[in-house]
Amino acid sequence: MFGLVDGNNFYASCERVFQPALRGVPLVVLSNNDGCAIARSAEAKALGVKMGQPAHELKHLVRRYGLQMRSANFGLYGDMSARVVSVLRDAAPRVEVYSIDESFIDLTGIRDREAFARELRTRVHRWTGIPNCIGIGPTKTLAKLANKAAKSRDGVVDLGSRSAREALLAAFPVEDLWGVGRRLAPKLVAMGIRTAAALRDAPPDDILAKFGVTLARTQRELQGHPCMSLEEVEPDRQQILVSRSFADRIEDHEAVAQALATFAVRACEKLRARGLVTAGVWVFAHSDVFRPELRQHNASRTVGLPASTADTTVVLGIVRKLLRGLLRDGIGYKKAGVALLDLARPDELQADLFGATVVGDDKLMAALDQINRKFGRGTAGLGASGWQARPAWGMRQNMLSPNYTTSVHEIPPVRC
Repeated sequence: MFGLVDGNNFYASCERVFQPALRGVPLVVLSNNDGCAIARSAEAKALGVKMGQPAHELKHLVRRYGLQMRSANFGLYGDMSARVVSVLRDAAPRVEVYSIDESFIDLTGIRDREAFARELRTRVHRWTGIPNCIGIGPTKTLAKLANKAAKSRDGVVDLGSRSAREALLAAFPVEDLWGVGRRLAPKLVAMGIRTAAALRDAPPDDILAKFGVTLARTQRELQGHPCMSLEEVEPDRQQILVSRSFADRIEDHEAVAQALATFAVRACEKLRARGLVTAGVWVFAHSDVFRPELRQHNASRTVGLPASTADTTVVLGIVRKLLRGLLRDGIGYKKAGVALLDLARPDELQADLFGATVVGDDKLMAALDQINRKFGRGTAGLGASGWQARPAWGMRQNMLSPNYTTSVHEIPPVRC
């Protein structure tokens, strides 16, 4: 039996934990460079704010209804997510972190699942400040469906019994199902399949033949047959990409190179945190596609490495070589990124008779990572990157909240 714990309007809720004045007022969290809405409080949704709506279209709501806007603070959100997960791990024997705001938990063997879920929901809210809903079902798809229904009910929905599922599935739109989405929904509706119950009861051979194994698996899960197990350990990634859009167009090649070096440093940190090494590097820099009247250039290069590595200095050397002659004069670059490719675990690599399988200074990288974990990211860095600087290519974050939980200098004061 699966449970899905989902933080309500997660980014907005994280902002409200340390800013009580935001509670009960319409709140929107904006994307990188304060571009568009990526999270909305219930009050903002009631005002008609759409997901992805540009920030400049919301200014009249600020003036008329007091809409509050905040720049995305992913460091804060990631730390708050970790706090929620720690509460779940104390309560459930097995936990799968599905996304920053969603986690599946194992409820097998719990007799009164609804009472357990209500107590857990209260504990998460009390200990972290994050309001949440919990959906319960014999499969992941049904738990996800139950969670969505819980948002409009009293916070907990248990679809453990077939009788509990019938009415909900009969009224649940097929386009809202996990695994369906906007692309498949019109095709299903054209076949007369408009609800989750209709998809569950459709001829399995037709679903498999017309839509493939993924939707066939969703259908089986709606029937109560688990096709996806709980994954406590995240599968190894095939690549790691770090990219950003710049606040302004950047023509200075040195500034673009510094941005790419910074992204390479962050990508290598993620690589080592997962115990992986890379055998390929891809760099790119794009001009502003939203200004077609300007000169355009999409620069990109990829190279395979003779030996795998997790050493930032090695990757930075590769990035520097890839940048030679890559950028053009007079082009304003708006976005750039670095990707590490062909990832693997060192002990799974095929040995090389004539050279090292993995290159780099593991001890140096371990010391660097340990310093930054203990004293905060950016305490120790490499000069080629935007380390401890406010670079020209930095993101626009004019409404950024303090790092309440990850910076000792920004801990909120308490007044007696």
